[in-house]
Amino acid sequence: MCGRYALALRPSEVRQQLEQSQMPVEEVPNDEDVRQSYNFAPGYHGLVYRADVMDHGAHEDSLTENDDNPREEGTAGTKYKLQSMQWGLVPFWTKRNPEYGSKMKTINCRDDSLFEDRGMWTTMKKQKRCIIVAQGFYEWLKKNNGKEKIPHLTRRKDGQLMCFAGLWDRVQFEDSNEPLYTYTIITTDSNKQLNFLHDRMPVILDNGSDALRTWLDPNRTEWSQDLQSLLKPYEGELECYPVSKDVGKVGNNSPSFLIPIDSAENKNNIANFFGNQRKLAKKSDTVNTDNTERDLRKFTSKDGNVKIEHDANESRDTTNRVEGTEDHAPLPVPDKSPSQVTKVIQGMKREAEDDSTTPGDEPRPKRSKPASPQKHSSPVKTRAKRQGIRSATSNGSAAKTSVKSDGNSKITSFFNNK
Repeated sequence: MCGRYALALRPSEVRQQLEQSQMPVEEVPNDEDVRQSYNFAPGYHGLVYRADVMDHGAHEDSLTENDDNPREEGTAGTKYKLQSMQWGLVPFWTKRNPEYGSKMKTINCRDDSLFEDRGMWTTMKKQKRCIIVAQGFYEWLKKNNGKEKIPHLTRRKDGQLMCFAGLWDRVQFEDSNEPLYTYTIITTDSNKQLNFLHDRMPVILDNGSDALRTWLDPNRTEWSQDLQSLLKPYEGELECYPVSKDVGKVGNNSPSFLIPIDSAENKNNIANFFGNQRKLAKKSDTVNTDNTERDLRKFTSKDGNVKIEHDANESRDTTNRVEGTEDHAPLPVPDKSPSQVTKVIQGMKREAEDDSTTPGDEPRPKRSKPASPQKHSSPVKTRAKRQGIRSATSNGSAAKTSVKSDGNSKITSFFNNK
């Protein structure tokens, strides 16, 4: 569960909120480098909070990018930064820009895929752990045997930012002069409160907590039970409620997506909603830098209706014909024509039954060939299928499709710098 979330704050506003939670930020990206949206979709450039280590990741002898002194023990000498990265992890060893379906498959990483010391996440989980910042995340409740899907927003009850545990990486394609930074959000079993929505949820770490500092600690360069134990259902207070169905279409944007659907139809309820948010912020002793109420006034027309804007930079379409195993979110696709959707479905169906066939898996070292190989006439043996290897991104079930066609709406570009 995490195929769409909300982050409409500027980097400077996020920095202020994090520092109020004893999460220091030494560096922030420019506002134009990060997508600010109440409907944040895969492929957008989001805000990632991480230790300021070299691009190859944390090592025992590594320095920060802006520090000439060795690290102190623990996290006392660690510097942290906010960085713009694209949602949908592409491993560092990838030589060419992967197919769209492969990118969609790595927006999430299952916590149980990190148990073993193997697979595509091995390097990242040891050296490239991060936090993804959000105001809340969306999940769709299926009703009438899946014929109807109702979006729900989940956010912290105290109004603070959500900190998702994640992994990041840096890749530079053969035909590109610029590196690309990407990330994935780790999912775990859903807690009792959200189990009615989906059996998975993002791993949420409390802001400024020991657990969060442990997760980001660059001195921990080996995967351990301590790190694995952090990946569990959230035990804090959350609120979850249905919101406007307009959030389903990728590119739609409105602060009304954060408001309960019942309140969105009543101006007095909207006022009460934001009044409660201010009270919660004051109660938690934090300065309210949430721009939702401000944006709501900007999005409200003269007749009192809240507008829903469509981002001109979003050229992708949306389909319900395919969904991932980790969420029920409508999937953004480059083109809703049957052939293009089929390609996305095929990319989503690929399973990590064998390390050598997992899309994006780290390549194995090549074996040297003997100088004079001998030819044999024995029949070629069929390679046996390996059993028991867990998929890095799914629970083994195929992507779900429906029989309805979404029509033809040609899209000519996608994955621009959103």
